[in-house]
Amino acid sequence: MLMKKKSTVIMIMTALLVICMFLSTKECKAMSQTPFSEHGKLSVQGTQLVDKNGQAFQLKGVSTHGIAWFPDYVNKDAFQTIRDWGGNLIRLSLYTEEYNGYLTGGNQGELKSLIDKGVKAATDLGMYVVIDWHILNDGNPNTHKEEAKKFFAEMAEKYASYDNVIYEICNEPNGGTSWSDIKTYAQDVIPVIRNFNKNAVIIVGTPTWSQDVDVASKDPLSGNNLMYACHFYAATHKQEIRDKVQTALNNGLPIFVSEFSICDSSGGGQINTEEAENWMNFLNQNQISYTKWNLSNKSESSALIKNSNTSISGWTDNELTDAGKWIKQQLGN
Repeated sequence: MLMKKKSTVIMIMTALLVICMFLSTKECKAMSQTPFSEHGKLSVQGTQLVDKNGQAFQLKGVSTHGIAWFPDYVNKDAFQTIRDWGGNLIRLSLYTEEYNGYLTGGNQGELKSLIDKGVKAATDLGMYVVIDWHILNDGNPNTHKEEAKKFFAEMAEKYASYDNVIYEICNEPNGGTSWSDIKTYAQDVIPVIRNFNKNAVIIVGTPTWSQDVDVASKDPLSGNNLMYACHFYAATHKQEIRDKVQTALNNGLPIFVSEFSICDSSGGGQINTEEAENWMNFLNQNQISYTKWNLSNKSESSALIKNSNTSISGWTDNELTDAGKWIKQQLGN
């Protein structure tokens, strides 16, 4: 009787091995590939982000909230969940001036450790990752330009061999900050990164909370692998902002939507799924990369996770907000 059972087990194992051996190449690759193993080091050609084979490639994923306030979501299992949804990108947002920001009382060592944890988790999963210098209240990036140069020198040196790392050097210039101001800042910060990584993709913010990409397109920076941020909140920013993006594209400017949500610009107001769909159609048609704000359970409509839920990975649909369920569906398309 025992010998019969052993024979049955052996037959089953042999059958499984044969099935695996005869899987199609596509199926076998799908079992082992990650976004990075398939697409590799990215670069910019014209207005398009392209992969290692020179093929147009769209990054899509989510952005953390400020990592100083929601550090628990910077973990490999959370990022795995996003990848399981179909995402290939994580954006790590390091606020500079807000409460306990990097430059206003936050523990810089701990915050850099969180960035390192996030970069390594994304790398282990074969995902791409944006290191975001999240200026907001500071308005003009030149306010802390020397600190930014020091920070990005450290990041670029540390991750020089990480071909999946992207640098976003000024989140949302605002308060009347001109493109000339931003361009001056970028011309000083970009060389710091280039000292250690000559070909990393770098995202540069644009005026008016990274909306005036059309203005930047009239006087772009010189250099390779540079992209320009456009941010939108679908209930507030509609066709007029898409027109700005279209103008920028027509002028040859490569655009990266490094932050957006489907609610109003407060981050906490009413959701507009109709305008969100208009935006997604536009982004997908133009293969513009994007990250959805935000990976947290903050009590606001832009957050992906319900405020009542304390899970930090593996969320069910019942644990997601409407925004969370929406982006999960988009990433899976």
